[in-house]
Amino acid sequence: MQVFCDFDGTVSVEDATDFVLSRLATLEWESIESEWKQGLIGSAECMRRQVALIRASRGELDAVLDSIAIDAGFKNFLRFCDRHGILVTIVSDGVDYFIRRILANHKIGHLPIIANRLTDRLVEGRLEYVLSSPFSDPDCASGAGVCKCIAVSGSDQRIYIGDGRSDFCVSDKPEIIFAKDGLAQYCSERGIPFIPFNDFTNLLEGLGGLVPKVARQRQFNSIIA
Repeated sequence: MQVFCDFDGTVSVEDATDFVLSRLATLEWESIESEWKQGLIGSAECMRRQVALIRASRGELDAVLDSIAIDAGFKNFLRFCDRHGILVTIVSDGVDYFIRRILANHKIGHLPIIANRLTDRLVEGRLEYVLSSPFSDPDCASGAGVCKCIAVSGSDQRIYIGDGRSDFCVSDKPEIIFAKDGLAQYCSERGIPFIPFNDFTNLLEGLGGLVPKVARQRQFNSIIA
């Protein structure tokens, strides 16, 4: 069993990228966001152009990231998964540095993270942020920077946890989906089976009931193999 978990709006209380952009980027980021919402550009292009508009030092960026809260039940969720030998991987179409900084600020630093990669460089004395997408796929229907379908492939007994638009294309791939907000609505409209949740405390109740069942099924499969 392996858990793949979205970050923005799922682990973090709010979308970390939008939070940063609204405080540190030039106003052009909103018009780029509008292009993405209208389907004129993919999310990878959207994010690259928006991140380039951030006007802040690393210290200023870190200060904003350190003010972002995470779901109050996430740490208990991680403890539960650790006790049961369940690997948790963050799969996000957001920014790796944002995710790592937020998690580290909440004393969480051991999770594998699949996300867009942030680097910076000095251009004429000004710090410029550059976003690359090492986990993209040219055939991705949504033009995402991170192809979540590829990220979750090749695993057995997959659990996916998500909340929004970047989770739509992967929602029919894993064996178990925990969904809230926009992802829950998407799954409902398309008849994709899912388990609704509001937060990780609520999710943990559902997961706690699933783990023994999966363990028993594994034992049965090993006996009849």
